[in-house]
Amino acid sequence: MSKVAVLTNDLQYDLVNKNQERIDAVTEATPSFSAFLKDMRERGHHVVHLQLINKPDDPVAERYEGGRLPAQKGTQGAEILPVFLDETDILVEKNKDSGFYETDLHDRLQALGVETVIVTGMQGQICVQTTAADAFFRGYNVWVPSDCVVSAREHDKVRALDWLDGYCATVAPSEEIVRILDTDGDLPRKVFRTP
Repeated sequence: MSKVAVLTNDLQYDLVNKNQERIDAVTEATPSFSAFLKDMRERGHHVVHLQLINKPDDPVAERYEGGRLPAQKGTQGAEILPVFLDETDILVEKNKDSGFYETDLHDRLQALGVETVIVTGMQGQICVQTTAADAFFRGYNVWVPSDCVVSAREHDKVRALDWLDGYCATVAPSEEIVRILDTDGDLPRKVFRTP
């Protein structure tokens, strides 16, 4: 059983289609992103989609124009985009940015024997960053494929990847991650040194 899991964040209709900037960023990332997920599945690694479900009584959940709450449970807007989804994938609902916050994600990963998580999705500076940090706090080896992270604004993505690489994750292109896994069978844990 694989000790590696890919975690995606917020690849859902309402969240991707919020504005043209997000649509464009996801469209640009989709070929390499979906290919990476396919490669990981073919090699027997786990793919876990972190699905944001906004609660109507959450006072800090972002409302869209007209006060509409996106990504509510049972709506099409909350569904994962089919281009990223496979029937073998695991779905974990979350109500906040981090996939670990008040969810059973850690328990589920532990039950699968996962030691390394590869954190992907949208937005880089919010859900990817908080999920990666929370994974690091729990002792996971954290990797982030730079071409499978999306932000509506490119400078937000760059800033997030720089922060992640300097703190809690190894950032590399998805092709390099697959190559290392194929060659070594595992991804090395980054040794962090604070200045």
